[in-house]
Amino acid sequence: MNFEDTDFRQETLDIENPYDVKLVSDFLEGLGFNYQVDEVDCSMIIYNLNDEIVGTGSHKGKVLKYVAVAPKFRDSTAFALIVTHLSDKLLEKFRRVFIFTKPNTAVLFESLGFSLIATAEPLFSFLEFGYKSIKDYQEYLKTKKTDKKTDKIASIVVNCNPFTKGHLFLIEKAASENDILYLFVVETDKSVFPFKVRWEIIKNGISHLPNVCMLKGGQYIVSGAIFPNYFLKNESFNLISQKQADIDITIFANYFVPILNIKKRYIGTENYCKTTSAYNDAMHRILPNSGVEVVETTRISVGTDSNNNPNFISASKIREAIKNNELENILEFLPTTTKEFLLSEKSLEIRNKIKHGTGRH
Repeated sequence: MNFEDTDFRQETLDIENPYDVKLVSDFLEGLGFNYQVDEVDCSMIIYNLNDEIVGTGSHKGKVLKYVAVAPKFRDSTAFALIVTHLSDKLLEKFRRVFIFTKPNTAVLFESLGFSLIATAEPLFSFLEFGYKSIKDYQEYLKTKKTDKKTDKIASIVVNCNPFTKGHLFLIEKAASENDILYLFVVETDKSVFPFKVRWEIIKNGISHLPNVCMLKGGQYIVSGAIFPNYFLKNESFNLISQKQADIDITIFANYFVPILNIKKRYIGTENYCKTTSAYNDAMHRILPNSGVEVVETTRISVGTDSNNNPNFISASKIREAIKNNELENILEFLPTTTKEFLLSEKSLEIRNKIKHGTGRH
């Protein structure tokens, strides 16, 4: 749908058309943005009545991206028109909208009703707008809070793609050392093992641990909105990954730790993925300032690898074995619930997806 007013007209770009892609890319390059068409679902552009490009905006899922207005038009209504148009469109489907923006421009979004959630200088401020908000997730946590009076309260965040003996070891360790363990399970469905499958396998695998409370990670813990780089195949470290991790951990510390009275967060050492390593680093830097001790446990291993080094358990090794039809070689990595699932017909679709896929997760 196009809007018209006395000053501007808007067009939705065809992101399959190289001309349209170059048009918006060239405009954004002049404003310091590196437009990546594979990072958007839709892009729009507005012109004035002289056909000058005034501004542009895009979105990927519920996240606004590349919202920019040419300097000569920044005192106009252009910025508000772009943000309002895209937000209205996304709210019809998602009921909330997120935006990453530079800290010095966050105030522009706040003036349009967005709420500032967290900032990671100098790259990002993270804001949201919509019918649902972080307060809804906080209310969910309150309904799950255990009433037991104790300060020995710990937390773990897991994706479990799939659930391994390494995950089980960490969960059992934290459960044995604390009275309450809150286990957050990443809810974003960008992993090859869907959330519902991961949830059931984990739940069955930890049924012997009565002091563990499983929690859905929602939109604010290692989600596609807040930490999209976590789900990318490219595992090289970069500043964007670090700052996305900082946002994630800052939100955890400021909004969730006080509600659940969390005193510790357990993590495993990261031997393979630089993005996850950046996430661990963010925890060590940020959480102690909120009174949360980070307990880092050495990743467990099974025997040795071909170089006579410890054969550390990892979910990525399991996916690689499935891809290469070598599942039988890593069965020792798997707790009973995961093993039974992967050896059953229930997992056939997932195994085929791994065999023919190219993504990290």
